Amino acid sequence: MTVVGQEHEVAVIAENGVSVESVGFGSFTARPAAVAELTASVDWLLVTTKAPALSAALGRVRAAPAMIVPLLNGLEHVAVLRSLFPNSQVVAGTIRMEADCPAAGHVVHSSPSVRVELASDDPIAQGRLGDLAQLLRQAGVPTEIGVSEAQVLWSKLARLNALASTTSAADASIGQIRDDPEWRATLIACVEETVAAATADGAAIDSRVSIAELDAAHPAQGSSMRRDLAAGREPELDAILGAVLRAAARHGLEAPTVARLAAAIAERADVPAPHV
Repeated sequence: MTVVGQEHEVAVIAENGVSVESVGFGSFTARPAAVAELTASVDWLLVTTKAPALSAALGRVRAAPAMIVPLLNGLEHVAVLRSLFPNSQVVAGTIRMEADCPAAGHVVHSSPSVRVELASDDPIAQGRLGDLAQLLRQAGVPTEIGVSEAQVLWSKLARLNALASTTSAADASIGQIRDDPEWRATLIACVEETVAAATADGAAIDSRVSIAELDAAHPAQGSSMRRDLAAGREPELDAILGAVLRAAARHGLEAPTVARLAAAIAERADVPAPHV
């Protein structure tokens, strides 16, 4: 395995490795190879940046991988990757976990579990995708192959959009959101508006399942967007809430709750509201 990162990250990893603190996997130090640029083709390139860092990260990829597997939040990055790498197979992927990278070479995995979901609408890519899924399972990462790209991406987004937008707008944990009647109503409305956009976009998402997942989350759980706001980092506002708003608009749907939360988060972060 080779990690592609910024020069200062590569230097830290080369000297100290990657220090991991994980609720599920324990504490350990991994020592992968690390490079500032990918100059040789690889079988699989897993893209795991935050949305605001995606453009800079892709600038470090100098050779087209056989398959690109983005594990980013949102929807629209798949089309971006396909336009930039027309000779690579680009598939859909999501990862469900709570983790943070407080410093270069230091990863904190704070949720008790992790799950990867992959999908491709291209029959030719599905065999190679199955090989990757098997490798991830052998490494201890539960991995499933979904029925379609839309299903995999929207099934996470229906939950994530509600979690990220409410906890970030209120600066509160999911337990506090659930316990407040007004915020709980906002949470449910956010799920339902996202599911409506997902349904129009070809996914079969049950809002009751998404709400049940949010009800089952640990009360102290927040979201990476809330952590980004607290740390003064640019939030994934456009990639998450913006993607939902644009999908709703494409299908002639209204998403007033999502739009209201997007405006509130933009004000908190002092960034533009998502364009629609």
